[in-house]
Amino acid sequence: MNIYADYAATTPMHPVAIQAMSEALSKVYGNPSSLHSLGQEAKQALDQARETFAKGLNCDPREIYFTSGGSEADTQALTSGAAMGARKNKRHIISTTIEHHAILHTLDHLESQGYAITRLAPDQYGMVTPERVEAAIREDTCLVTIMTANNEIGTINPIAEIGAVCKGRGVLFHTDGVQAVGHVAVDVQAMGVDMLSLAAHKFGGPKGVGVLYARKGMLLKPLIYGGAQERSRRSGTENLPAIISAAVAFRVALEEMEQATAHLIPMRDRLIEGLLTIPHSVLNGHATKRLPGNVHVCFEAVEGESLLLLLDAKGIQASSGSACTSGDLDPSHVLLGIGRPHEVAHGSLRLTMGHTVTQEEVDYMVQATSDVVALLRSMSPVWTDLNKGVTPHVI
Repeated sequence: MNIYADYAATTPMHPVAIQAMSEALSKVYGNPSSLHSLGQEAKQALDQARETFAKGLNCDPREIYFTSGGSEADTQALTSGAAMGARKNKRHIISTTIEHHAILHTLDHLESQGYAITRLAPDQYGMVTPERVEAAIREDTCLVTIMTANNEIGTINPIAEIGAVCKGRGVLFHTDGVQAVGHVAVDVQAMGVDMLSLAAHKFGGPKGVGVLYARKGMLLKPLIYGGAQERSRRSGTENLPAIISAAVAFRVALEEMEQATAHLIPMRDRLIEGLLTIPHSVLNGHATKRLPGNVHVCFEAVEGESLLLLLDAKGIQASSGSACTSGDLDPSHVLLGIGRPHEVAHGSLRLTMGHTVTQEEVDYMVQATSDVVALLRSMSPVWTDLNKGVTPHVI
């Protein structure tokens, strides 16, 4: 059996998105900035894609900016919000310790430029409350950035409530919606966000396309200079075939969301229940306030890298955390951030599923994981010491 269980890293492209991209490559090849008929046909297709995202996010098409992906959108959002704050002599930014590295590394850069950064620790489930955010806001706070849903453990934050706090205190609010968009309902008006980032390859679209929603009045700071594309906020000829494909994938994801969620949640919960029958295992993230297809667990006395390789040999493609740091031997900053000790964080497994997953596949993943964990523990001196009582169990 072959099971792809790494949808949080990237999703297979939806067939209709592939078809749309193929047709665009052969038929809509004009430059949207050209004045001739082929150029204007391309511009119309670009405008239609922008309208698709605007409709799905509940905003004006002029508030949609196309980027190369979620990381670029995150970086532009943070640097723009910081620059707007600096104009008012406000240089304090609030975030969390478990954001995606696109956020964390941009914050590190801003900190080196003289901004003060408050990094809130989440609770044991990876959630940040609006009360914590409000307590951290200062007179010089210019921006709050908190992810909608965590890319590793899947916990969904109370974004609308945090948005209300930020609006009440007159502070800009950005959310990294990369993992959430296309999987849970996202309405930028209801959420009260000023900026939101997303990436098409997380919901059946192509890689290399992202979107930054920026509310009217936001003074976006360009990261790329050269032309007047994206209303002079993001220079460079638009990747039109990929953008068209991304818009189609987004529309389909929204159309199928209710049905997909109704199928995925029982599959997710069945997988969690099965994995937690393995002795000395623990679920990471909130049990119910989590993404429909996300399962993340830790096993004591197991090395995550070995676990992944042996599962791959059994036909299961999974991960231990973020794909962006899969080559890093250090334990996940997210797991450490929710209080998992190093020795437990090293034994993590993330299984993220698409709406086509079957009960048979779920049961196979449970059995295969149980077998691999048992095998690894049988060779582990750490497990031997734990069982002998030489060292106490952590889980």
